Amino acid sequence: MPDPTLHLAVALDGLGWHPAAWRLSHADPAAPLFPRWWAALVGQAEQAALDLVTIEDSLDLQSSLPDGPDGRVDQVRGRLDALLVAARVAPLTRHIGLVPTTSVTHTEPFHVSTAVATLDHVSGGRAGWRPRVSARRSEAGHFGRRDLPPLDPTRLGEPQTARLVGDLFAEAADAVEVVRRLWDSWQDDAEIRDAPTGRFIDRDRLHHTDFTGRWFSVKGPSIVPRPPQGQPVVAVLVHSTVPYAFAARHADVVFVTPTDAAHAEAVVAEVRATEETVGRTGPPLRILADLEVLLDDTPDQARRRRTRLDEWHGAEFHSDAASFTGSPAQLVDLLAGWRRAGVQGFRLRPAVLPDDLTTITRAVVPALRDRGLFRAGYPGGTLRDLLGLPRPANRYAVAGPR
Repeated sequence: MPDPTLHLAVALDGLGWHPAAWRLSHADPAAPLFPRWWAALVGQAEQAALDLVTIEDSLDLQSSLPDGPDGRVDQVRGRLDALLVAARVAPLTRHIGLVPTTSVTHTEPFHVSTAVATLDHVSGGRAGWRPRVSARRSEAGHFGRRDLPPLDPTRLGEPQTARLVGDLFAEAADAVEVVRRLWDSWQDDAEIRDAPTGRFIDRDRLHHTDFTGRWFSVKGPSIVPRPPQGQPVVAVLVHSTVPYAFAARHADVVFVTPTDAAHAEAVVAEVRATEETVGRTGPPLRILADLEVLLDDTPDQARRRRTRLDEWHGAEFHSDAASFTGSPAQLVDLLAGWRRAGVQGFRLRPAVLPDDLTTITRAVVPALRDRGLFRAGYPGGTLRDLLGLPRPANRYAVAGPR
């Protein structure tokens, strides 16, 4: 029988996920550029005992277009680095998981591995990582190492675009593999630290990764000792078959984007089938559904807020995930229905920050607890423990005397 307790996460992005959120938010428009903003948001999520927060990032400015700048000056542009934000917040929190986003298309996996491993040490085992494929030509233009065609969502089915997407995810797979090998390149007991004998490290317990592929050649070992979790949690956002396979091979948590309960059931079935197809050997993926949420005391009030935001935006807002507009009680009904469809939790995207996050933590979470769908507090341990994921053995571990 499946565990009835949901996993709950919130996705933090600027002043909210709606492009016009800054005009309705009660916060100062400059707030996302200051550490206290992020500390307050993550602290609020931790007070509600949420499993984790994700922090959005990209390598180009926000835009309403699929690729490139849109020329708008009436919406938020610019953000802080997600990994650095997570590192700043880590010492101010005790239990909640911290999952920053980084690009794997234009970022060296060695740098990512050391940064996320450091975050895991700083947080005491609460780090995660969301690798993101950068398919936009505008992002590639910042680096000058490759020339990508303009991203056109209407042509994703064409053979040339399909090959490009396949290559980008194959590169992402190699990047995650390199990062994971580097996390294992120090065995847990590699550091001896024995002052009387003068032995600080056991060199036999440091390992070369010796990875050579189409995009990367990385010798290793890492410069950072093995993270407290062994392997920090890898979480990916996916929408279709090729990314499902990437998640099944390389991730621990997958964020999916169903449109309703029936679609959620179909997506879960496809993810599980993909795990079998690729021969996944680790624990099953934790499947969390993404949902952009705008909440108010009554459905009518919530709809009025949505209408006002869309008017400022100049069109009805649509994202890659489904949008919910209504009361906390209605949202709880929806989450319970999708849970019965097989998803194990949710990553909620607050439309306006901090407003919708406050409603999530003060109204939605207590209502879920009343139904027995969410725990009352933190059980302790690492982020892997919280998600029910075992600590992996080190792939390079050898038995024998030191």
